[in-house]
Amino acid sequence: MRVGTARAAAVQWVKEHARPDSGYRGAYFSGSTVGLPDDAELSPFSDVDIVVVTAEHDPPAKPGKLRFRDALLEVTYLSWDGLSSADGVLSSYHLAGSFRCDTVIDDPTGRLGGLRADVSRRFAERSWVRRRCLDAERRIETRLTAFDASAPFHEQVTAWLFPTGVTTHVLLVAALRNPTVRLRYPAARQVLTDYGQAHLYPELLDLLGCARLSAEKTGHHLDELARTFDVAAQVARTPFFFSSDITAGARPIAIDGSRHLIERGDHREAVFWITATFARCHTVLAADAPDQHLARLPAFREAVADLGVTSTGDLLHRAEKVIGFLPRLQQTAEEILAANADIIGWGG
Repeated sequence: MRVGTARAAAVQWVKEHARPDSGYRGAYFSGSTVGLPDDAELSPFSDVDIVVVTAEHDPPAKPGKLRFRDALLEVTYLSWDGLSSADGVLSSYHLAGSFRCDTVIDDPTGRLGGLRADVSRRFAERSWVRRRCLDAERRIETRLTAFDASAPFHEQVTAWLFPTGVTTHVLLVAALRNPTVRLRYPAARQVLTDYGQAHLYPELLDLLGCARLSAEKTGHHLDELARTFDVAAQVARTPFFFSSDITAGARPIAIDGSRHLIERGDHREAVFWITATFARCHTVLAADAPDQHLARLPAFREAVADLGVTSTGDLLHRAEKVIGFLPRLQQTAEEILAANADIIGWGG
C-alpha cells in the first residue's frame, strides 16, 4: 500500500469516527510516516499514526491499532492542554516532530494550522533542538530514578527498558530525525554513522545487554514471544494503554516486523521491541490469565537473562549504568548539533 492511500483511509476514519464527537477539535498525523511522500511504499510492518485533539481535559483511552479500509491505523487522543503553546510543543521531543511539516488532517478551529506554522518555522533552531534533547535526557533520568523495586518482575523490566531505549532518541532529536519507537536502534545507528560517531553504538547496545547476542538466540526468543503473544492476544480483557499492541491485528508489527529485522541482519536491533512486547504480554497475562502467565514466564525469564538480567538487583545496576552514561550521551548530542548543517543559529 502507498503511504498516500493509507493517509486517505486515515482522513476518512477521522471524518466518520472522530469529527462527530462534541469535544473534537482536530486531528493530525504523527509517527513514522511524517515526512514521507504519498507515493512511498508503506512498510507492511508499519501503521499510520493519527492524533485526535479533544477539548476534554482527560481525553478518552486511545483506540490504538485498528484496521480501516485495509490500512492499519494507530489512533491516540490528546487534550488541547498538551498543545497549549508553540513553545511547549517545541520543547517536547515527542510532540514537536509532528509539526515540522504539514501533518494536519482536519482543523475546524484553525488552531492546529497556526501551531504548525509557528513550530515548523522554529523547529530547527539550535536552542529548541537542545531543549528537546534535554527533555529526552530528563525522561531517562526521571524514570530510572523512579524505578519501583516492589513491582512484579515483568513490570520492572518495562520500567528499565523504555528509559534505556530513550538514549537513542536523544541522538535522533539532535540530528532532527524522527524519534521512532520500534526502529529506534537502527535509526540511531544510522545517525551515529552519518556523524562519525559509530564507536558509540556498541555502548548503546551494551546498555541494553544485546551487544553480543546472536541471531540464533534472538530468533529463538522471538519464537517464544510469538507463542506468548498469541495467548495474551486471545485472553486479553483488562484495558491497558498498550492493549491494542497485543492483538491479532498488531501481530504483523510485533512479530513479523521483528522477524524481518532478524532476517536482514539487525537481530540486535530487534531486541528492544521483542523485550518490550514480551513484558507487556506478561502484564496482560498476569491480569487476565495468571496460570498462563506462570506457564509462559520461563521463556520471558530466559530472554531477559540473555540480556544479563536475572533479578531486581541486575535491573537497578543497569539503571545506574544508563544514568552514568548520560554525560557522554549529552556530549555526543552536542557534537551532532554542532555538525548538523540543518540547525539554525549558533550557541545558546
